[in-house]
Amino acid sequence: MYIRSFVFVLTSLLAATSALAAGNAAAGKTKAAACAGCHGADGNSPSDAFPKLAGQHEEYVSRQLKRFKSGSRQNAIMAGMAAGLSEQDMADVAAFFESQKRQPGAAEESKVSLGQTLYRGGDADNGIPACMACHGPDGSGNGPAGYPALSGQHATYVAAKLKDFRNGAVWGKGDDANKIMATVAKHLTDEQIDAVSSYVQGLH
Repeated sequence: MYIRSFVFVLTSLLAATSALAAGNAAAGKTKAAACAGCHGADGNSPSDAFPKLAGQHEEYVSRQLKRFKSGSRQNAIMAGMAAGLSEQDMADVAAFFESQKRQPGAAEESKVSLGQTLYRGGDADNGIPACMACHGPDGSGNGPAGYPALSGQHATYVAAKLKDFRNGAVWGKGDDANKIMATVAKHLTDEQIDAVSSYVQGLH
């Protein structure tokens, strides 16, 4: 049953991706100027409160902007930023950020062992699958399938999102809803979240 549900969600994500507009990175550079304050001019955010967007998949960024605009993903700042964007604007901004290179981060040595175990092998006893099954061995993700790149992402930001998912956050509605992470994260402890978030920050 779990496998069938997973396949259905994956198929839905692929179908949604095919409907996305193609982005123009050159046009997106100008349009992304308003994003620089939080995410950095090149998508490498100076604050760990905001995610790095450099190198992130175009499809993923564009989809999240749509969710912020529709209100299916809640964030007051991003709702305002996305409100005036057309689908083409979103695609262009996303294409620009995908074309940028993400600056690498570093993991805390004391958290590597547990973080690596969870990322690469999961925790079968508690129903936690390996993160790399969707996000890739090197954290590069899978754009067409809707899975974001995680390598080098701020640990603080990743941990905050995992805790949101653990608390039941679901981004999107209907067939576009991301229910996988909410299902996975509900089994994670604070220690596991901190460890895997740190490990992700050090992936490159």
